Amino acid sequence: MSLLTRAEDALGHPDGDPRHRPGTPGFRRLNQAMFFAGLAAFGLLYGTQPLLPMLTDAFGVDATQAALTVSVSTGALALCTAPAAALAERQGRVRVIRVALVVAALASVACALAPSYVVLVVARLVLGAALGGVLGTAMGHVGTEVHPAGLGASMGLYVAGNTIGGVSGRVLTSLVSDFAGWRGGLVALTVFALAAMALFWVLLPEPVRFSPDATGRARLGRNRVAALVALVVVPFALMGGFVAVYNFLTYRLTSAPFDLSPAIAGLAFLAYLAGTVTSATAGRLADRVGRLPVLLAGAAVMLVGLLVTLSGSLALVVVGLVVFTAGFFAAHATASGWAPQLLPSAPGRASASYVMTYYAGSSVFGALLGFAWHGGAWPGVVLAVAALIGVGVLAAVAAWGLSRPDRASA
Repeated sequence: MSLLTRAEDALGHPDGDPRHRPGTPGFRRLNQAMFFAGLAAFGLLYGTQPLLPMLTDAFGVDATQAALTVSVSTGALALCTAPAAALAERQGRVRVIRVALVVAALASVACALAPSYVVLVVARLVLGAALGGVLGTAMGHVGTEVHPAGLGASMGLYVAGNTIGGVSGRVLTSLVSDFAGWRGGLVALTVFALAAMALFWVLLPEPVRFSPDATGRARLGRNRVAALVALVVVPFALMGGFVAVYNFLTYRLTSAPFDLSPAIAGLAFLAYLAGTVTSATAGRLADRVGRLPVLLAGAAVMLVGLLVTLSGSLALVVVGLVVFTAGFFAAHATASGWAPQLLPSAPGRASASYVMTYYAGSSVFGALLGFAWHGGAWPGVVLAVAALIGVGVLAAVAAWGLSRPDRASA
């Protein structure tokens, strides 16, 4: 954004706030750029998820060990989120995101060339750590660059881009791996991610560098901090259950009674497209009717879809997965837009805290629920995930209760 555009923006708003508002060119370019950042990052992050049965065969590891190639990346991402956010404050969010994307692409190449399971896990760890600089910073960048009037909608659009990245990467990898092996699938994914990175680089507008005033800082109270602590339990629980469902559903679909090929089973990830619609819709709806009702509705939809996957009918399993995914992304888009509103003087730190627990849940439960799979097969996974949804609901209600004195923001 040029200095002239910034001046015009400030003159056009009585509060002199230069942050991007809905309908402005900067708002559109920011959303487009962050869409492509999410496309690249989410494709790379979950690149091995549709390949887990192949990795089991290639390296002679069990389902829980194969799932570690996903969990080690999300765990490293969670651990690197806070340091990345601190580095971004000093070096600039845009610079950190760009460098981190390049490192992640190089790590993805190393994954495709890995000669052993150990090397693959190490390369996936490096990839996850690099993506901590992308996903740990991107949400904070949206939170600081977008005016509160459009924050819910913008965060919803960002999450929608993440869903398309997730489904594109998974489906591309599974389809290519069917004829080129798991290594060929990862190479194709890396090329896809590089193209998305280039578009992000070109589209992203210059930061507006907005700093909250003293009034905004005064609003940072004890209740809001407690509310944020409660809120970040929501992504920890819901994301943990969500990743576990996709990790172990692959094993269910490729074994009796379904016996699908890896490529056909990988098409289940098309269910992510349901999240593209619901995340954008939920973000806008949360701005209008409040975040708690929308978040609880998303959790309820998750539970319904999860229970439907218990069916022995492949068609109903797919329907249940679509419903489950739609509910998850509605809840996630709502909660992620809520976090920076709870700390208006430090939206970047609030978003970084959210992202850290989001991926911590993915790492912990994405692997831990392997024991539920081994001990109780799919019903065991469903029971464990249902319990996590319950925890997320209780945390959301607690966050709402703690932030009630500040209802206008919550």
